[in-house]
Amino acid sequence: MTELRDQLRRDLHEAMRAKEPVRRGTIRLVEAAIKNAEIERRRPLEDAEVIAVIRKQLKQRQESVELFQQGGRQDLVDKERAEIAVLEEYLPALMSRDEIVAAVQRAIAAAGASGPQDKGKVMGPLMGELRGKADGRLVNEVVTELLGG
Repeated sequence: MTELRDQLRRDLHEAMRAKEPVRRGTIRLVEAAIKNAEIERRRPLEDAEVIAVIRKQLKQRQESVELFQQGGRQDLVDKERAEIAVLEEYLPALMSRDEIVAAVQRAIAAAGASGPQDKGKVMGPLMGELRGKADGRLVNEVVTELLGG
């Protein structure tokens, strides 16, 4: 079992003892998602893969917050935000916009890109490098901006 899985399991037991229903429920859902991913891959996940599963769970909740806000369901928005806070505890910090800009500039120079038509040449290698370290939407936005698209 990986270090992150051990941490999740310890935190689940702690949340159960402390009677923290949001934390307990969120960790249980993450563990279920991890277990499903392991079944799908037919092997135990490594820490990087566990982080990817947690990021996916985080993204789902962020999308839910937007939908619940549009629907005027503040109670569900609050619940999702509480779960987001729990999930963020297990994720490494994402790169800042300035760090992404620097990485994009290096990738543009390496690819010899000159305009919006070269976006694919830049995005492929860049996302391989930044996967799990930066928000994909922000990377796409910065690439588009710097290539003049």
